[in-house]
Amino acid sequence: MQISQEMVQQIVSQVLAEMKAAPPQPSVSAVLAAEGKLTLRDKGVAQKGTNAKEVVIGVAPAFGKNLHYTIKKLPHDQILREIMAGIEEEGCTARIVRITRTGDLGHIGNRAAKLSGSGIGIGLQSKGTIVIHQKDLFPLTNLELFPLSPILTLEKYRAIGRNAAKYAKGENPTPVPVKLDETVLPLYQPIAVLLHNKEVLDIVHRGDDIELEAQFKE
Repeated sequence: MQISQEMVQQIVSQVLAEMKAAPPQPSVSAVLAAEGKLTLRDKGVAQKGTNAKEVVIGVAPAFGKNLHYTIKKLPHDQILREIMAGIEEEGCTARIVRITRTGDLGHIGNRAAKLSGSGIGIGLQSKGTIVIHQKDLFPLTNLELFPLSPILTLEKYRAIGRNAAKYAKGENPTPVPVKLDETVLPLYQPIAVLLHNKEVLDIVHRGDDIELEAQFKE
């Protein structure tokens, strides 16, 4: 099929309309405020855990570093708090590791699971997409996947943390329910592309997995 000049103009007009309709990004002052509420301190190269009740949260290269909000404008400190709280509610321990060599959600989650003492990990991209993974699964398979971050709330992130902990304890929990709404895709797609492009700038080729210590401020 040949693409005419008229078709190109229609495509460009559609993209521009989507970008204009997309929710505005946080202001510079808001970003600085969010940055100040979460510090992820490097503790060195992450090692495989030995705690059978551990869940490793694998965060993307730019998470809490050069990006501080999800696509829905939820601050990274808030969603990280909720995930960790959900894990702890089930009597498990959360450990945070930055996966530096990839921005792919499946690979982040799978690597986190392989580092986890329980074999269960969570993969978390800066834009808010999240997955619960298991060490013996392929990267593109998983236990639970949440690809539409615009529909995720803080309560859902907490529930995801709880379910990850339940898997770590050998349970078979009911998957966290989410109402899939594909109508949000055109609205948020331009922002998703922008955040992805920023994410990959922090990828380190063959980089180490870095253990992190989270410090939260009110």
